Amino acid sequence: MDAKIYLCKDCHCCPAVEFSGEEVRIGEDQNLAVLKKEEWNILVEKIRSGELREL
Repeated sequence: MDAKIYLCKDCHCCPAVEFSGEEVRIGEDQNLAVLKKEEWNILVEKIRSGELREL
């Protein structure tokens, strides 16, 4: 699944989560984290289980 989701409500000028092949890129420009598919799935699991929650 290739997709790009921006992390702001009203524009496309902020960091994004970009799905591309077996990687997920989170951030913008030089501030970028790259997660492999397995790492992304662990993150999603931790959010769903409640281990990670809103600040």
